[in-house]
Order: sequence, then structure tokens, then C-alpha cells
Amino acid sequence: MKPLIAIVGRPNVGKSTLFNRLIGEKLAIVHDLPGVTRDRHYADAYLQGREVTIIDTGGFDPNDEDPMRQGIARHVKAAIDEADVILCLLDALAPPTEADRQAVQLLRKASKPVVYFANRADNTQEELQATELHRLGLNELIAGSALHGRRMADLEQALVSHLPKTSEPIEPTEAEIPKIALIGRPNAGKSSLINQLAGSERSLVDHRPGTTRDPVDALITFGDKQYLFVDTAGVRRRSKIKEEIESASVMRAIRCIERADIVVLMCDSTEAISEQDLRLLALATERGRSVIVGLNKSDLLTKSEEAAALTRAQETLHFAPWIPFVRLSAMKGRGTKALMARIDKCYAEFARRITTSELNRFFTEVLERRAPPTRGGKAPRLYYVTQAQTRPPLFVAMCNLPELIDESYKRFVINQLREAFGFESVPVRVSYRARRRRESPNE
Repeated sequence: MKPLIAIVGRPNVGKSTLFNRLIGEKLAIVHDLPGVTRDRHYADAYLQGREVTIIDTGGFDPNDEDPMRQGIARHVKAAIDEADVILCLLDALAPPTEADRQAVQLLRKASKPVVYFANRADNTQEELQATELHRLGLNELIAGSALHGRRMADLEQALVSHLPKTSEPIEPTEAEIPKIALIGRPNAGKSSLINQLAGSERSLVDHRPGTTRDPVDALITFGDKQYLFVDTAGVRRRSKIKEEIESASVMRAIRCIERADIVVLMCDSTEAISEQDLRLLALATERGRSVIVGLNKSDLLTKSEEAAALTRAQETLHFAPWIPFVRLSAMKGRGTKALMARIDKCYAEFARRITTSELNRFFTEVLERRAPPTRGGKAPRLYYVTQAQTRPPLFVAMCNLPELIDESYKRFVINQLREAFGFESVPVRVSYRARRRRESPNE
């Protein structure tokens, strides 16, 4: 899994600006007024060659009696508990505040690696001014500017030095056990499905939402095969997350997606697919996981209602027709055989590799059917394509002008790949790269 770095600090010290700087995009809202960031933001980033997930948290001020501020404080504590490394942001131009002192005390109790960064030090004189922050008892302090990128290399080096050590990647074998994460909103039937498949009460089941707090691993034998299922906490909209313990559960659920090969989104078929369900699907597909949608509680519907629920769900996900649906009743065991058959197929597609010769025969046909459109008087040319990796499948198309390949043509190529080779349930990615001089497929 990607190591997790949490950015913490009192309000209005530049956390969101630093978050945007580290990930290389302007994802977080930045404003001069304190308290703009209320919920955590997550994004993947590369720091000196290491892939990490960074969390931007709200301003920490535990003494503020405003209920919103108290909620932010609980979220910050949850982020600290889950993080591998903590990045504490301070203001280089202001003396230490009581909120700074309490934040530092909280971080010392957490027993996690902490990197302290004094922001807004735009020059050497302001960097010297930041030395006053050593009154907080800090052994090391990096002073720089998130806005102008000053001392970012030093900051990244400090963060990377505290990341967990990486192990050499192990090439998956055919005998590897598929890992399946069950995700969804509270009370969608995730724990009931685990228990049904396991034949015992592996997960606590209750009609009240939020029963599952920690991910529960279950090694399940179905037929003559083994599967590792992970039951995760139900994920509500962030505006609904009020308890520190539930905030931590949300982060663990998100990290479980990265552990999995296949993600099963459990939905209540008596209700419409919600925006939160779509966000969870986006998280799974962004991380390249194979996806299945389980329409649970079908036993509560008549046959016509069940058919209508499936149609409604397919219409909601019309933009991703490659995602399969399985109708289930986790409590009564209906649809479990169909689900496991679908999981087997998804796992095979997830690990599927197409030979370069097959791909290039396919690509020749695609180019004859439709070549990349000319843009600005320049004609992009595609030379060859190869599959760079599996789990998830990634294809690399070598061309002369990758920046001129428009989005509509990229979607066309992906659709043609699916039509020719399948890859049902799997997000397919094609990377367009400039070919080096004298490069050929056999090099």
C-alpha cells in the first residue's frame, strides 16, 4: 500500500497550499480566511520516486468551542492515527501560539515520525525569523515557502527518509489468492455477505449502520478455491462523519481498496445508487481495481421491482458500461454463486496479458478504421503498442506527438481494446509516449 502522509497544523498556516504543491495540482481550496478546509482531502503524489498518499486536514484548534472546529479536531486526530508520517505546518513569521503548542504535544504522544515545516519563509531573513519556533522544543525544523516552492526538495527528502521501507515486488503467481474488498455505504449488507460466504459469523451484523469499524479479513474457501475477503466500514458522506472513530474507519476502508485486486461495491437495491456510491467507485477505478456492483437485498423486491432496480442502476452507471452487476440477497444467500463466478472472471481479466504481436495486429486494424485526427496542421502517428503491466492492465502506445492525441480518440482506442479483448470489470489505461529516435518494438 502507498504510505500515508497527513498534513496538520493550526488554521491559516498554508496547509492546502502545501498540499497542492506536493501533489502538483490545485485540488484543495485555498483562501486567506482561516477554516476553508473542513474535510480531509486525499491525493496520490510522487516524492523523490516514492508513491505516497497525502491527506490535507482542517485547521487544528482544540480550544475553539465552535462545534465545527471540534469536529475538525477529531478528524485531525483520526488522520494522525492512520498516517505513517505526519507533516506539521507552522507559520515562520508568527510566534508560537497555544494551538501550535497543543498540536506539538499531540504529535509527541502519537509516537509517529513528524517533520516540522515553517511556512512563509520566502527569503533568508524570514528563515532566520522562524528560529523562534524552536521554543516549542523542536529538534529539527525546515523553513521555506509552499507558495514559492522554497526548500521543497529538503522537505521531500525529510518526508521520504521517514517512510516505511519498501520490499522488492513479488511477481504474482497463478496460485495467488484473490483479494476482494467489500465497500459501500453503512448497512448495505457487506458483513452479511462475508458471513454467508464463510458459513459463520465472521463479522458483526446489526441493522444499525456503522457496526463495522475495523476492516475484517476472512479467508474463504468456495468450491475448490480460496479467496481473501475484506469487510470494510460503511463510508458515509464526509458531511455526515462526526465521530473520530468513524473518520478513522473511512481512511481504513480507502486503504483497503489499495490492498485489493477486486472491489465489490455493495448497494441497497431498494434505494437508488447515490453520489457517495459513485465516489467510492471513482476511488476504486482511480486505483485501477477491478470493480463489481452488488445489488443487495433483492429478496425485498418483487421480480418487476428487481428488474427496474437493475435498469435504474445501469442507467446511473451508463458512463462505465464495462462494470458488471450481480443481484444478491446476502442474508438468504441468493446470487452468491453468480458473484463468485463473476469474481473468478474479473480476477482473470485483471491479470490478463496480451502479446505484443496480437496487440499490433489489432492496432493496425484500428488505424485503418480511424487514424488520430490532425490538429493544428500536425498529424499524430502511432507506431506500435505494447502491454506494460497487468493488475491493472496498462498499455503503452508509442507515437510521434503524444500531446496531440485528443481525449475522444483515447476513449475510442480504449473502447476498441475492450471490444477486441474483453477486460470486463477492469479499468483499462493507455499511455501515449513519444518514441525515441531509432526505437523499435524489438529493442
